[in-house]
Amino acid sequence: MDEKHHAEKANWEKLVDQTLKRFPERSQNFTTSSSIKVKRLYDSEPESNQLGYPGEYPYTRGIQSTMYRSRLWTMRQYAGFGSAKETNKRFRYLLEQGQTGLSIAFDLPTQIGYDSDDAMSEGEVGKVGVAIDTLADMEQLLDGIPLDKVSTSMTINAPASVLLCMYLAVGDKQGVSLSKLTGTIQNDILKEYIARGTYIFPPKPSMRLITNIFEFCHDYVPKFNTISISGYHIREAGSNAVQEVAFTIANGMAYVDAAIESGLEVDDFAPRLAFFFNAHNNFFEEIAKFRAARRIWAKIMKERYHAKSEKSWKLRFHTQTGGSTLTAQQPDNNIVRVTMQALAAVLGGTQSLHTNSRDEALSLPTEESARIALRTQQIIAYESGVADTIDPLAGSYYVESLTLEIEKEVQKYLERIDDIGGAVKAVEEGYMQREIHQNAYQIQKNIENQEEIIVGLNKFQLEEEVEPDLLKVDETLEKEQIASLIKIKHERDENAVQKALATLRDDACQPQVNLMPAILEAVKAYCSVGEICNVFREEFGEYTGV
Repeated sequence: MDEKHHAEKANWEKLVDQTLKRFPERSQNFTTSSSIKVKRLYDSEPESNQLGYPGEYPYTRGIQSTMYRSRLWTMRQYAGFGSAKETNKRFRYLLEQGQTGLSIAFDLPTQIGYDSDDAMSEGEVGKVGVAIDTLADMEQLLDGIPLDKVSTSMTINAPASVLLCMYLAVGDKQGVSLSKLTGTIQNDILKEYIARGTYIFPPKPSMRLITNIFEFCHDYVPKFNTISISGYHIREAGSNAVQEVAFTIANGMAYVDAAIESGLEVDDFAPRLAFFFNAHNNFFEEIAKFRAARRIWAKIMKERYHAKSEKSWKLRFHTQTGGSTLTAQQPDNNIVRVTMQALAAVLGGTQSLHTNSRDEALSLPTEESARIALRTQQIIAYESGVADTIDPLAGSYYVESLTLEIEKEVQKYLERIDDIGGAVKAVEEGYMQREIHQNAYQIQKNIENQEEIIVGLNKFQLEEEVEPDLLKVDETLEKEQIASLIKIKHERDENAVQKALATLRDDACQPQVNLMPAILEAVKAYCSVGEICNVFREEFGEYTGV
């Protein structure tokens, strides 16, 4: 071991000692099934000499010095369907089964800022997630769930500020101070323009709402992740692994630029930026993708934005297994796919993980399917041994080469996007959308030509498929949700509602005013998602696409 390497390792060992004081390792005796002692870190020269150490810049090997030896990743299961009451039952069930964090799926009307009684919502209420119209729904959704003990992720973007304020209001009613609330709000509007489509407002006012959340949470909700910059939906739309990382990081840079332009210091908000990636089937490429993403982000934050805090350099990310890889044919095959993808995420160093259920190509998951998906994570965590040492594939010629190649290809994309004028300009010109569409078209051609084999879909088919038991959302739930909303609107203090909406309208007209306090007051007055978003529609307009 040369002198430099020896010094670097000694520094890392000091970091480990500091970490262990806060997060003791899960065991004093990590061993294989043959009683072979498992070291904390395998460190073979010269390969690892180029990688740094876990918990140290550029974080190729992980953002924590002890990774899963101290604390396993957060096991989340994405859930939400029908009414708040029904979803609350599923949340309680999953927590009883050992889930360690909530992940809320909202229905389509909520995602695009319409109330359940709006004509635009007909037939969609509660179908792909839970319907949330007012604070009363959020109160019911989180009934009996201690928000000072449970971390919550919310997949919501255009009306993210509204749903976050509802969550904060429920915490306040539970007596939990804002400073103790933990979780993540997705709040990533750029990927909606690129890949998913649940946008409402044009880019400029949307970016204002996002930076308002950054500022407000820095001051009052410091433990909440203010954005989850999402490559997941970019991959679901048909991108490849390189495009997923490149476009996600480009979007992240756009949010950093917008926040700095609004007057925030980079180290005031960057430590609460989080990322959300997809885990697909190409096992080693996915592992390398996660490692490369960490390294790229660390260099950007340190060298481009001159962030001083190490927390600003760390790319923390949630992973979800690939929904688009699930097949309706032979759905039990999806258990194998999800296991492989989840294992890649863990070997890549994810901070939290959602495993899709086997039946999600056909419907919302049944309780049994959701339990199997959660058990998949638990078996990886407690039975496989992969969490007992840090970055176990480091030094693999293949993995290290893939990591480097992905980094190089991502940099090429970032340079092109810089040349265009940044991610917002690239979105407005449709550059990223075209790149994704071209790749998605090629994937489909490869599947149809059997150049890419999908087991059970284009090869190894069954003549007769067994119809699995599927979860069906009760059609009467839509009527009940609408009736509940009408009742809330009838019983609330209408003067308080109109006053809150008027204040919100006034603030929206003043670009320098942070909108979060006015949104929070409107939420507490039981103004609905649709009413608040309609104020913004009137002031900001609606985005109609490229």
